Amino acid sequence: MPSITTTITLKPISPFTHNNLFSLNPPPFSPHRPILKPISAIIIPPSSSSQQYQHQQLYQPFRPPPSPLPPKFRNLDVAGRIDVLTNSLGLWYEYAPLISSLYQEGFSPPTIEEATGISGVEQNRLVVAAQVRDSLVQSKTDPDVLSFFDTGGAELLYEIRLLSASQRAAAAKYAVENKLDSQGCRDLARAVKDFPRRKGDTAWGKFNYVLPGDCLSFMYYRQSKEYKNPSEERTAALQLALDVVESEDAKNVITRELEGGRAGKDSTGDELVDVVKVPVVRLKIGEVSEATTVVVLPVCRAEEKEKNVLEAPWECKSEGDFGVVVAEKGWTRWVVLPGWEPVVGLRNGGVVVAFSDARVLPWRANRWYYEEAILVVADRSRKEVAADDGFYLVVGDGGELKVERGSMLKERGVEESLGTVALVVRPPKEETDDQIADEDWD
Repeated sequence: MPSITTTITLKPISPFTHNNLFSLNPPPFSPHRPILKPISAIIIPPSSSSQQYQHQQLYQPFRPPPSPLPPKFRNLDVAGRIDVLTNSLGLWYEYAPLISSLYQEGFSPPTIEEATGISGVEQNRLVVAAQVRDSLVQSKTDPDVLSFFDTGGAELLYEIRLLSASQRAAAAKYAVENKLDSQGCRDLARAVKDFPRRKGDTAWGKFNYVLPGDCLSFMYYRQSKEYKNPSEERTAALQLALDVVESEDAKNVITRELEGGRAGKDSTGDELVDVVKVPVVRLKIGEVSEATTVVVLPVCRAEEKEKNVLEAPWECKSEGDFGVVVAEKGWTRWVVLPGWEPVVGLRNGGVVVAFSDARVLPWRANRWYYEEAILVVADRSRKEVAADDGFYLVVGDGGELKVERGSMLKERGVEESLGTVALVVRPPKEETDDQIADEDWD
């Protein structure tokens, strides 16, 4: 059997084709190879521009954030912090940060309550009020104003927590000057927060937004619109507005209201009248959620005609500790309205009729007839057509529901209606316009 012989010749790897690091035969040392020389450095004096750069101090050494605790409490252990809270050792805004520090240690509000006797609600009030006070300090509020809140000030400062820093400073100063209690501070904060959203309301431009007293006065002034004129409730609301107002322009508006001198023009140039027989209000965005009291009423559609108005539940009340709403029978549509005086006064028999077009109501088409849905609140317990200038829910010739003036019904010999109209509600929208004036009603 013939044999096959293979000869393999190995050639040296060229150092010029491979990296010397992996060369099997590294190149021999060459005397002509460059020799590295030591590097010498000299110190060049800094120029003026480099000195300015150094003064910028771009590098800052790490510094831990300051402790939220007052210096005298920073070295206390957990037991010491609990002892301070239990015995209220110090001013409230000094030991309030101890509560937050215990939260960071893993304590829960119920655990802190068991250890210190401070309820969870009070814990939150103290922590939030202390933060509000810190913002007042940062706003450079007058020390005399701050000292007013040293004793029992947590309840007051807590109520202005939703305001901006500048609004808090102004509100705190106003609260001190007028010696407001917690309810007064709550009303003040609500009035300041709500004022910008009322743009377009009657005489809004006469009240100064930067003055807390004007914001509070405008709230009472607006509430006076919800009462009949004349009435003791309306006069009382206007008197409250006059007591707290700060600017002269707003004071003049309220004074004219009290003296019955509304004849003239408001801030928008529209003529005003003395008496509005049926309140017409526009529901504000978020007004229901901010209301302290609300009213729940059954709703009927206008196209469902008389039958549903008669069948709607007459009685709706709240029961138990949670205020669970209970009706005498089931109903498919309900509406929640703020506790306005006209609807709060409805005991049994209140019903709401939803109209898809406001032009079905008896006001002049050339003034306020926007094609918008409206709600008519009627009192079914007052069916008698008694007042000529009153408005009543009736059935039209075609069976449709409508609102008519008492004088028109009397001329036709109608003595009974489905109910007396107590209020007309317009839907909320971003930009509001003036409420309907009395002369708009036919």
